[in-house]
Amino acid sequence: VEGSNVLLDPQRECRKSKRARGKLTDICKNGTSLLKEITNGISMSFAECQYQFRNNRWNCNTQRRSLKRILARGSNVLLDPQRECRKSKRARGKLTDICKNGTSLLKEITNGISMSFAECQYQFRNNRWNCNTQRRSLKRILARDTRETAFVNAITAAGIAYTVARACATGNLVECTCHANSQSHPPSKLKKWRKYLMAPDESWEWAGCGDNINFGVNKSKIFLDARYRRKKDIKALVKTHNNIAGLLAIKKHMQLKCRCHGMSGSCTMQTCWMVMPPFREVADRLRERYDGAAKVIARNDGTSLMPEGRTIKPPTKEDLVYAEESPDFCRPNHRTGSLGTQGRECNATSMGMDGCELLCCNRGYRADLVTRKVPCHCTFEWCCEVKCKMCDERKTRFTCL
Repeated sequence: VEGSNVLLDPQRECRKSKRARGKLTDICKNGTSLLKEITNGISMSFAECQYQFRNNRWNCNTQRRSLKRILARGSNVLLDPQRECRKSKRARGKLTDICKNGTSLLKEITNGISMSFAECQYQFRNNRWNCNTQRRSLKRILARDTRETAFVNAITAAGIAYTVARACATGNLVECTCHANSQSHPPSKLKKWRKYLMAPDESWEWAGCGDNINFGVNKSKIFLDARYRRKKDIKALVKTHNNIAGLLAIKKHMQLKCRCHGMSGSCTMQTCWMVMPPFREVADRLRERYDGAAKVIARNDGTSLMPEGRTIKPPTKEDLVYAEESPDFCRPNHRTGSLGTQGRECNATSMGMDGCELLCCNRGYRADLVTRKVPCHCTFEWCCEVKCKMCDERKTRFTCL
């Protein structure tokens, strides 16, 4: 019996679990009702997937042989940790240690890469280049040293450090613990924070469980710089610089978080620790750096970078740098990795980058009337539920020719 048509069939996973141990075996043997809900969850997920992609060439078809081959490809992005680890047989030292012993760490690295590309797509959703993760296109783009490559490298480094640091704080990694606050921040800095953030009559303690950003930064460097550490060409210098810029976008902007303790809601005692800013803030900061990125060339010593023009201010460690001009991304180009903008949705009334004139590169656009289901006539019913009807909403959709 094939069971569910989708690849993730809980019954099939349980039959495989004879080789598994621990909690999965407990679910399979004793969790009949739980397995039923897991099956319902998977079915609901794929039904929604098919709805979201109903008008695309790939429509989330759950035909088993097709879906199995798609999921076997792993992450669609170029930086697949498992693939990097398979290459690490030729690598030495700390990267090999991560690959052999860091199963949980690899999972967090994967989460960081996925989060980075999701945020990249949000930041560039209205641009000609929209951070598409189609593998062949992304591979061509990352092979160059453009502004787009600089942003991808920086936000990927930041994403890996972010998820690893947060996993340390939440106890999801055995390799690390919370941020060692007292060791990482000297007393002079603590006194400065106390002066501006706390009343004179308040006492405080430097404790809590902060994000272990130092551990995250270290693992991000090991994973991303392994193949470039011994190289001294301009590509290696640019990539390493942008990786560091991504890490500093977090490390230089850590935030102080305090929790009050006291009788009757008073704040006579505070416990304080350091946390990372929201990742959206990190990405916003890197997007600003992308807009102001500096074009550089290698110095004669081969170990550092300098601005291409004499009048350009030398970039700081937090600035993004690039060595090649970007294509216009208007039309598909196999050599540069550009996918073009044909078929992209645009805003007919906007004068910005999301406007049809700019996004469609003056090729024109078409208007289609589309209908979608939206909640409407919502009412509150005691207690405690909001019920809505589903109504048809007609909207004009503009797409590039």
